[in-house]
Amino acid sequence: MKYNWDLIERLLQHVQSSANERFNPRKYAVQLAEEEQRAGAGPIDEDELKAQACDYEALLLKADFIAPRPEAEGGNGENFVLTDRGLQLLNMIDSSFPGEQHPREVLDREGLAALTPEI
Repeated sequence: MKYNWDLIERLLQHVQSSANERFNPRKYAVQLAEEEQRAGAGPIDEDELKAQACDYEALLLKADFIAPRPEAEGGNGENFVLTDRGLQLLNMIDSSFPGEQHPREVLDREGLAALTPEI
């Protein structure tokens, strides 16, 4: 299985930048689909991408890449903060990373284990 690293990167970026906003993975999936279509990608199943974004939100939370934002930091039960692990993952999968051996490829070789705490 390969992860949709563009979608995961987008989700993590929104967690990082949306202090007082409700986290909305479905909205971010639609934004990504629209950008990919403008860039010439073929047809994209937005419903599938939205479902995938919600699954990734749950996975990122369960695997401690994101955590509920504390009330003292503007937490409202619908927004998150990046954990140290989440920041490390975001840095690893940064789409602007130069070089031939992109960390996304390495993570894809790990398959389903790529986002487990042990890896």
